[in-house]
Amino acid sequence: MSHKSGFVNIVGSPNVGKSTLMNRLVGEKLSIVTSKAQTTRHRILGIVNDENYQIVFSDTPGVVNAAYKLHEAMMEYVNASLKDADVLIFITDTRENKMNHEETLEKIKKIRVPVICLINKIDLSDQEKVMERIGYWQEQLPNAQIYPISALHDFNVQAVWEKILELVPESPAYFDKEELSDRPMRFFVSEIIREKIFLFCEKEVPYSCQVEIEEYREEPDITRIRVLIIVERDSQKGIIIGKGGEMLKKIGREARKEIEKFIDQKVFMETFVKVDKDWRSTENKLKKYGY
Repeated sequence: MSHKSGFVNIVGSPNVGKSTLMNRLVGEKLSIVTSKAQTTRHRILGIVNDENYQIVFSDTPGVVNAAYKLHEAMMEYVNASLKDADVLIFITDTRENKMNHEETLEKIKKIRVPVICLINKIDLSDQEKVMERIGYWQEQLPNAQIYPISALHDFNVQAVWEKILELVPESPAYFDKEELSDRPMRFFVSEIIREKIFLFCEKEVPYSCQVEIEEYREEPDITRIRVLIIVERDSQKGIIIGKGGEMLKKIGREARKEIEKFIDQKVFMETFVKVDKDWRSTENKLKKYGY
């Protein structure tokens, strides 16, 4: 049997379920998930391997109008994913009446690779609304295959998976068959910590944070991690630390539990907070932090 391999890139507005879908398709939690928009900042690859295929899924940041240099960097990931896809998954949900970023929608309309349009979160809607959304997206993307799904509850995702396997081209594998992602372990550890900041902190604070892993040392019985949380303001540093250091302890404690499950080993983690003023708006600082 011939071997199939290809890049299946996931794009859509913030908070429509891209990361939940990615994790569901890959079978591992690679992308962090919160109820807040713009949680994902990087392009994250998740690789599914089989004897007869290798599917390289790509989760991207939500499509936004750039308010910071950081947003510009995030949109570069989105635009790159539109150019190198073998199959494009455009995901919306039952509550999104139209895609606010018209420029990206126009690019999707003109794309020459197969497009799968997923209407997510149908568990939060009724049949009349779902049918209305299907009709709307059939008009907007007449060449797309449209599926109503619930990524969270795994409804109709198997049908999407079967369509992906049908559409992916014949090709040798792009990555080693043992690889799960193109990202190093340090990246996933930093993302787990950033997820906890999003879960426990309010308003602008999570969006102003960057997590750097200064040390990641594997020993026979324990992994030692030194974490630096970067914020833009002294006031944000105070919020992250919390009264008597309680917030920082909570973030560290909950992150450590999840990291231990992810790497299947005990973890000792030290966490510090540093102010780097206006890092989101400064090109050199963004490059330093990997954007």
